[in-house]
Amino acid sequence: MLRVAVVGSGPSGCYTAQGLVQQDSSVYVDVLDRLPCPYGLVRYGVAPDHEKIKSLQNNLRAVLEHERVRFLGGVQIGGPGGLPAARLLQLYHAVVYCVGAATDRHLGVPGEELPGSWSATEFVSWYSAHPDAVDDGFVRGAKAAVVIGVGNVAVDVTRMLARGATELNPTDMPEAALAALAASRVTEIHMVGRRGPSQARFTTKELRELGALPDTDVVVDPEELALDPAYADPSALTAAQRRNIEVLRGWAAAPPKGATRRIRLRFFLRPAELLAADGRVGAVRFERTVPDGHGGVRGTETYEDIGAQLALRSVGYRGVPLEGLPFDARTGTVPHQAGRVLRDGVIATGEYVAGWIKRGPTGVIGTNRPCAKETVTSLLADAPALAGRRVPGDTLSALRSEGVEPIGWAGWQAIERAEAELGAALGRSVVKLPDWESLRAAARTAASAS
Repeated sequence: MLRVAVVGSGPSGCYTAQGLVQQDSSVYVDVLDRLPCPYGLVRYGVAPDHEKIKSLQNNLRAVLEHERVRFLGGVQIGGPGGLPAARLLQLYHAVVYCVGAATDRHLGVPGEELPGSWSATEFVSWYSAHPDAVDDGFVRGAKAAVVIGVGNVAVDVTRMLARGATELNPTDMPEAALAALAASRVTEIHMVGRRGPSQARFTTKELRELGALPDTDVVVDPEELALDPAYADPSALTAAQRRNIEVLRGWAAAPPKGATRRIRLRFFLRPAELLAADGRVGAVRFERTVPDGHGGVRGTETYEDIGAQLALRSVGYRGVPLEGLPFDARTGTVPHQAGRVLRDGVIATGEYVAGWIKRGPTGVIGTNRPCAKETVTSLLADAPALAGRRVPGDTLSALRSEGVEPIGWAGWQAIERAEAELGAALGRSVVKLPDWESLRAAARTAASAS
């Protein structure tokens, strides 16, 4: 019998657990998560109006309900009050860290810390009911917003800013976020990229959704698009890039409909400074860029100010160090060899990584499958040696002896019931519980019932 701890219950953690129990019938897996709720970014990162992607939770649920897999939520590894990584390794034959990339990249420009300036991650966490999120009035008093970045997350937050109450009400968005967005006076949204349309990272499906928003014009300047040489001749682009160009061409040629809200897609503008007005963000200053001939851009020292009371940066995620594990600050990842953690260049027995903390914040949800498969292959190849390590027979009791009181699957099911009941009481479908107190209180109902 091999006992494995997987730290993180998002897609990479679930795919790792799935691979282990499918390929070796002697493996038992505990999936640990700091949160009382499973599924990681599928629960707390996918936009609430993307029901098809959110339905992936059903696939992950099947993994966590496997007879040799156990979900243990509310377990902090490392950090103040957390179980040290070294102690966790003493309780299991192997530990796989699938902790993702927990923070966002900064712009590094003056004024970035002004009130009204946020990361897209913080905004997404708020409307996704992440228990660590804060409601600091994202849209309060704002009439215009700037979203810096042209990836799928940037498209998501742009779309959520343009959604009305009618479209948001059927989602699982927490009530406070729904009320705030429904009352929002934001009618002008600028989504801005420093490079050209052929280099944007959004997918065509996500991009087209902007054009399907009710009472919303999507405005694109054809002269700005033409700064990209690949726009005039997209023949050398990939099929996905060509589809993006086709969508943008259509919007550039279409006259505005006079809708209540406007989304302006801007390109070849690099953020230079966030400007203050009345003690908060009042505008974002951009420098015009042009292609440098090598796939990048260079500045022109020509500037444009875009007025906005809300600025959201969406320029990528970054991994953070986990106390007790080695960390490469340059890449934001844990050094590894085919998923095996490296300490000073030497393979660390029993320690593994998968997901973003292994490869960096790249790819889509499905990218985690081959990533997890490589790590699982390495771990199972090491299994004969790992099985010789002495570990407690009852890991749950061992965790409790360390002062850890995990929230099990029954606790998570109690949270689901509480969210369904809250939705019914509000005349909606499921509505997420938005804070630690309500999540823990719901989980306790399972403990008291048992």
